[in-house]
Amino acid sequence: MRAFVLTAPGEYAVREVPAPVAAPGEAVVEVERVGVCGTDVEFFTGAMAYLHQGHSAYPMRLGHEWAGRVAAVGAGVDPGWVGRRVMGDTMLGCGVCRRCRRGHQHVCAKRQEVGIRGARAGALAEQLAVPVSSLHVLPDSVDAVLGALVEPGGNALRAARAAAPRPGDRTLVLGPGTIGLLVAMFLRAAGAEVHLMGRADNSLAFARASGFADVWTEETVPDLPFDAVVDASNAAHLPALALELVEPAGRLVYVGLSGEPSGIDTRALALKDVTAVGVLSASPGLDDTIRAYADGSVDPRPLVAATVGLEQAGAVLAGERPAGAGPGPKIHIDPRAG
Repeated sequence: MRAFVLTAPGEYAVREVPAPVAAPGEAVVEVERVGVCGTDVEFFTGAMAYLHQGHSAYPMRLGHEWAGRVAAVGAGVDPGWVGRRVMGDTMLGCGVCRRCRRGHQHVCAKRQEVGIRGARAGALAEQLAVPVSSLHVLPDSVDAVLGALVEPGGNALRAARAAAPRPGDRTLVLGPGTIGLLVAMFLRAAGAEVHLMGRADNSLAFARASGFADVWTEETVPDLPFDAVVDASNAAHLPALALELVEPAGRLVYVGLSGEPSGIDTRALALKDVTAVGVLSASPGLDDTIRAYADGSVDPRPLVAATVGLEQAGAVLAGERPAGAGPGPKIHIDPRAG
C-alpha cells in the first residue's frame, strides 16, 4: 500500500510499504480522510517534545485524526465489524495499569498514540491497523469529513465542558484555530455568550464569518467579566493573560500547548478562587462529539479548507496552502486520491 513516511525533519516520501495485517484484537481500516494538525507539523519540523524524550523516532507515519471503513479483523474480533464506518481513539493504553483500570487510558504512562508515540503507525496511508477497542462507529449522518473531525472535536468538547458554561455565561476563547473554533462552537451550542481572541486577520475574519460577532485582538479585548476563559493557543504568555482576564470564582481551561514553558501566578489563582483545568485528550469526549455532529448541534464542516492526496501531504506539513483552498484552518488528506 501507499503511505506517507517522515524520515527526518523536513524529509519525507510517499512509499510502497507492506499492508497491515490485523493482529488478534485488531482491525484493519481502509482510510478515507485524515486531518493534519499542529502535532503533525511539530514532528515535521523536529520540534515535537516526544522526539527528544524517546517516545517517538523517525522514520514514522503520521496521522491521528481519521475516518474510514473496517476491511478486516484479527482473531477474537466479531466479524460484524467488517464494513462498519469508524473513527478511532488516538490514545491506546496498556489496559492493565491503575490508570487504565480507572478509565484513564489516555494518560497511561505506557500508552501508544496512533501516528504519534510508541511506534504505532498513523493514518497517512491507505490502510491502518488499530485495536478494535479503540474504534467508534460513525452513523450515516457523519460522513468521512466529519468523522476525521471527531478527534479534534473531542478535545474541544472536553474543554468546553470544563468551562462549565451556564446559559448566558460570558466565555472567551484564546486562539481561533481549529481547536479554538471547535471549542467556541460547543460553547455556543451550550448557550454561552462566546468571544474569541486572536492575531491573524484571516483567522479573525473566518471566526466572524462563522457567526462569532465578538472577535478581538489582544489589544482590543473589552473590559468585561468573563466567567470562563479557554486557552487554545500556542503562545507562552497567554496562560497568564487568561488568568488575568477571568472573573473571580470563574474557570480557566488550558487545551493549547506552547513550544516553551509557560507560567501562571498561583497566588492570583488562589486569591481569585479560580478553578483551572488541563485537557490532554479527546478520548472521554469522542462518543458525545459524534452525537453532536450527527444531530447537527455542532457543524464543523466549514473548518476544512481543502482535501488533497498523499503526494501533497509534505507541502501541507511545510505550511503551504493548497491551490483553491478555502478560508478554514484545517486541511484533510484522502489517501485514496491519486
